[in-house]
Amino acid sequence: MSAVHALKLARAAGVRIGIDGDALTLDAEVAPPSAVLDLLALYKAQVIALLRPGCDGWSGEDWRAYFDERAGIAEFDGGLPRDQAEARAFACCVAEWLNRNPVRSPPGRCHGCGEAEHGHDPLLPFGTEPTGHAWLHSRCWPAWPAWNACRKADAIAALSTFEIDETRTSP
Repeated sequence: MSAVHALKLARAAGVRIGIDGDALTLDAEVAPPSAVLDLLALYKAQVIALLRPGCDGWSGEDWRAYFDERAGIAEFDGGLPRDQAEARAFACCVAEWLNRNPVRSPPGRCHGCGEAEHGHDPLLPFGTEPTGHAWLHSRCWPAWPAWNACRKADAIAALSTFEIDETRTSP
């Protein structure tokens, strides 16, 4: 069982779920089965996390819908087997998370070392407008692969909270 599964069961039972602060709000035409209510209580914090938009403007449900859409396109339009389609969808989610959660450095300061621009070592932009730039000295670029790996690890960790991961299989 999981928060995602609890949400699916509740919705299948006709429950409309919302959030109000740190509480779940439930609305239904008929009383849902007690097992559904028990699951929602058990996974309350995770259900709230799935429903509440993050700093990037997307909720966990938005991320899952994006993943499912990307996987469906790769499978049905692209002709990929489901496991390969999901691997591609996961890569798309990582890239989208990185785009929606950019790293910026103060103007005129290197993200790598924090120093200002030098006449012999100008700052170079990483990123594009309108999200802003992380500025780096040319001497700081060699550290970029490690920094990029850390950023991807951040994306993978964030996506895993929505049960989107590299090993996800179809239900």
